Amino acid sequence: MSGAAGARRSIDRVTDSSDTSKGQPSFAEAALFGLCPRCGGRTLFIGPVKFADRCRACGLDYGKFNVGDGPAAFLTLGIGALVVILAVWLELAVEPPFWVHIVLWLPLVVLGTLGGLRLAKGALLVREYTARAEEHRHDGSDLS
Repeated sequence: MSGAAGARRSIDRVTDSSDTSKGQPSFAEAALFGLCPRCGGRTLFIGPVKFADRCRACGLDYGKFNVGDGPAAFLTLGIGALVVILAVWLELAVEPPFWVHIVLWLPLVVLGTLGGLRLAKGALLVREYTARAEEHRHDGSDLS
């Protein structure tokens, strides 16, 4: 009897794992297109870089994932360094008027930061979902 129960649990585990992966987007798809990591709906963002509270299709609560401000700081520093290097190179090579720098670098900074931030935040949330990581909420029940 114990063998039958163990076999049944094994079958349930296999069935459960195949059912949960059905319909889920890949990591890259979810991060690039802002897809819900559970159902694949385009419900991750409600603005350019603002997460929705929850998925409108399956109800997954995005608020329980803690993405934080790490992507913003990293992208700002990275894109800023790249733009400074390119601007200095352009200035030394061609010496264009100042307005050329504004026309080139301002859109690059804004679009690069917003696009990169959306991608990075989406990737981190999807990674937290696949790793089953959630924000810890202390309710006091584990205190002795």
